[in-house]
Amino acid sequence: MKRRTDRLSVPELAGFSAVTLAVLCLCVCMGSVKVPLGATLAVFRDEIGALLGLAERPAGLEASIIWSVRLPRVLCVAVTGASLALAGAAMQGLLKNPLADGSTLGVSSGAALGAVCAIAFGITFPGLPFAGTMVTAVIFAFLSLLVILSLAYGLDDSLSANTVILIGVIFSMFASSLTSIIVTFAADRIRHITFWTMGSLSGSNYRNALVLAISFAVFGGMIFASGRELNAFAVGEENARNIGVNVRRVRLLILVAASGLIGVCVSVGGCIGFVGLVTPHIVRMVSGPNHRRLLPACALGGASFLMLADLAARMILNPVELPIGVVTSLVGAVVFVVIFYRSRKRG
Repeated sequence: MKRRTDRLSVPELAGFSAVTLAVLCLCVCMGSVKVPLGATLAVFRDEIGALLGLAERPAGLEASIIWSVRLPRVLCVAVTGASLALAGAAMQGLLKNPLADGSTLGVSSGAALGAVCAIAFGITFPGLPFAGTMVTAVIFAFLSLLVILSLAYGLDDSLSANTVILIGVIFSMFASSLTSIIVTFAADRIRHITFWTMGSLSGSNYRNALVLAISFAVFGGMIFASGRELNAFAVGEENARNIGVNVRRVRLLILVAASGLIGVCVSVGGCIGFVGLVTPHIVRMVSGPNHRRLLPACALGGASFLMLADLAARMILNPVELPIGVVTSLVGAVVFVVIFYRSRKRG
């Protein structure tokens, strides 16, 4: 049998990328108004030509729908999926727990609490109408991480995986309770908050996509650079120390990077659960457990998974649009039960 390389080979990377690109094109074409693939590609060609000064910008309803509405949304969905899947894969490797993802630490709940506070109290920044929710969500994500790690360190100065997960679950319950209290007293904004807490990327624009891309480049780059260390964690923290890994520093680095990714994604798209849990398990069956292969494959797989979930949310009850978090939760709940059952059976 052919031995897998330490990294994704060029054909493997091209295969994952081709699938992601095909899903992106499908999601841009499909919707309440279906646009043929040929017409979609023609709009892309003409728009790129216009940006380069080689042609005039295309006019018409199809061009407006594709370039102004669907493409920015699909790009935001793709980068959000890649970010959440990457954070989930990193957390599962770090904590050696197949049920772990970013939300297990309570960071998602903390970021959601910050975003709900911004929405309920109208926190904004002049000239940047969306920055209030984003900045507040990221700040709360990092504060949540600080509180969780401080409490975990007080109980166990080695910051063991079980302790961190336990504190994260308790903190999630606490943050969710505070969120419910704020929603109770924000009656005039309850519709917006309720829809946002279920997750939605409708109305996303290119500025949102740029912010998500920058976040992915910075925080995702930190996780990609830690692939070797995550492989060392897989064989035990003591063995990782023996081969020269600074366990505490690497753990903190990955936790901070995952928190940053989750905070930005929550601020833009609301609470979209289970992406970081489902995608790594599906991708791991193809790429294997080596994190230097798994992490880039998870990023591309997460983008494809969330784009398909968003397409389903738009099409299932067309013209009514479901929150994307509802679709991912329905899929994720089933996968969660299967993973839990198999883990218990092996145990």
